[in-house]
Amino acid sequence: MAIVNVTPDSFSDGGERLDPAQAIDDGLRFVSEGADIVDIGGESTRPGSRPIDADEELQRVLPVVEGLAKRNIVVSIDTRRTAVARACLDAGARIVNDVSALQDDPELMPLVAERAVPVVLMHRAGRSEEKYVVPAYANVVEDVRGFLVERARACEAAGIARERIALDPGLGFGKSVQENVDLVAGAGRLAEAGYPVLIGASRKSFIGRLTGVEEPRRRDPASIWLAVEAARRGAAFVRVHDVAGTRQALAVSRAMR
Repeated sequence: MAIVNVTPDSFSDGGERLDPAQAIDDGLRFVSEGADIVDIGGESTRPGSRPIDADEELQRVLPVVEGLAKRNIVVSIDTRRTAVARACLDAGARIVNDVSALQDDPELMPLVAERAVPVVLMHRAGRSEEKYVVPAYANVVEDVRGFLVERARACEAAGIARERIALDPGLGFGKSVQENVDLVAGAGRLAEAGYPVLIGASRKSFIGRLTGVEEPRRRDPASIWLAVEAARRGAAFVRVHDVAGTRQALAVSRAMR
């Protein structure tokens, strides 16, 4: 899953793709480099980010979704708003990726059920417009797994087919450095719940704290290593900035099994 943010304030690539043509070109390039899915986001979820309304979010993402979907690219819309998801699904998006696990907008779960599209449910502690809190987890893998399974079962009860649900432990969203590492290592335990697992570690601040690398773009080597480890330990999907590097590393990892 390739990351294409069309925001002015995302932590790594904010401001790079305010021109929809640039975002579309980058999405196409990522597919040429081996991405299976292009994830389009129009609202930053970094701690302390400014919340925006649905109209502003749609102005950012809709031209990009339309431009990629008409080229038969598998597009995921990264949103927590029903109005945005509906318009993007109408424009050809095929997946909804929600950092709130379908909690922030009560109408989003029924929409996903009605449209019969895949959904990614993510765990977080706190909201993006606030500082993410780090709870006192008894066991971070088991606690996050329990929350995500509960949300998945709520989705199934609402009519979303089990095979259309994926789980994301939400690295960086209210976890300590070690807890983020533990969640990558525990990808297999998360997958034991019977849903595919998505891991998104790419360029996140916990990598900077582990490595001493402050500039997010310079964290790609460690990000690639974590993607390989996540896949090796049971993740079905990895969400990344460096598609070409990750695909190469995954190919080598598969050959060495």
